[in-house]
Amino acid sequence: MAHHVILGAGPAGVIAAETLRKHAPGDRVTLVGEEREAPYSRMAIPYLLMGNIDERGTWLRKGEAHYPSLGINLRQARATQVDTAARRVQLDSGETLTFDTLLIATGSNPARAPIPGIDLPGVHSCWTLADARAIQARATQGARVLQMGAGFIGCIIMEALAMRGVHLSVVEMGDRMVPRMMGPVAGGMIRQWCEGKGVQVFTGTRVEAITQGKDNTLDVRLSNGQTLNVDLVISATGVKPSIGFLENSGVRCLQGVLTDEHMQTNVPGIYAAGDCAEAFDKVSGTTVVSAIQPNAAEQARVAALNMAGQRTELKGVTQINVLDTLGLISASFGNWQGVPGGEHAELTDLAEGRHLSLQFKGDVMVGCNSVGWTEHVGVMRGLVEGQISLGAWKDVLLKDPTQLVPAYLASAQAQGQWSGALDARRR
Repeated sequence: MAHHVILGAGPAGVIAAETLRKHAPGDRVTLVGEEREAPYSRMAIPYLLMGNIDERGTWLRKGEAHYPSLGINLRQARATQVDTAARRVQLDSGETLTFDTLLIATGSNPARAPIPGIDLPGVHSCWTLADARAIQARATQGARVLQMGAGFIGCIIMEALAMRGVHLSVVEMGDRMVPRMMGPVAGGMIRQWCEGKGVQVFTGTRVEAITQGKDNTLDVRLSNGQTLNVDLVISATGVKPSIGFLENSGVRCLQGVLTDEHMQTNVPGIYAAGDCAEAFDKVSGTTVVSAIQPNAAEQARVAALNMAGQRTELKGVTQINVLDTLGLISASFGNWQGVPGGEHAELTDLAEGRHLSLQFKGDVMVGCNSVGWTEHVGVMRGLVEGQISLGAWKDVLLKDPTQLVPAYLASAQAQGQWSGALDARRR
């Protein structure tokens, strides 16, 4: 009887455990979660802060009996070391687990900015249920909140804070909002939209220090010379893969844990999936850490099938981000910054708050940005992921980027790839 150990009880870990139970019913499955909570979705935390759900609504699976009923052994502990030669994992509880196959699905942790005062009471990340409880206590109606970071995660948190009725200031080091997802025009439009909704936005600005103020408040000194007195500081300055315990293990890591097309690492029988995994992206032609839940789910499924002895390949990493920022929908796909020698088309309608930027390599669309143009999201994804040859339609799009739908239908149908994106567009 093989023993499959899964490190990480987020979406990737839970999907992998359930997949293993289905395809290897006689084997042992142990799921190790670092937090002393039922396995939950971090992506549900903003909805918890909005008041749309309670804590049970963040759980990945309902009911305390779910995991035992499937014969999945759930442990609440943190992995501290992996001995690949002896095939064992050391936990902070003092327990040692031996394994036949191992899945590293430990996700990521918030990046801690090197700022004086970052550890003061009242400064929090928004990553765990414990963080959410602390934020709920301080982010009450009318509270003054400063958020560091206006990236993808930061904008989702911002939406939740706005719903709580706080006075919100956002500080972003980049020259625009969502700088890793949006170009200058799109990022600038998102900023204008947020300011129109009453959010104070500082771009090209750093937090230099945080000090204790009066009456349990915090004084935040900015690089622009201003000091803001607030009730709460939220750090949303990015995340990094949680892979420190793999040091000296022999498992090869770059930005994340390097995997092949089977989600296997350089060590046979050891796999990785989710936010900590670095997998091959067929659109960019490089390995990437793509920290979005659809990728985590598919990587976990592929890894688990291989762990169960069913040889399966990952089709590729989906480089997509669709963001709702206080009601403004924006999207980013693939190589949105363009490629060397490529062509691009751009259309901006400031009056309507809409923007399209399309990037081409030859006659293939390899990336795009959009703001306020929701009807094109499905076909943009289909064109980028499908790497569809547009032929003469590329010249049409260079002149008029809004012709994405007919361009997709004509080009993709010719290659038999049109149904999936049409379904996505209808949804």
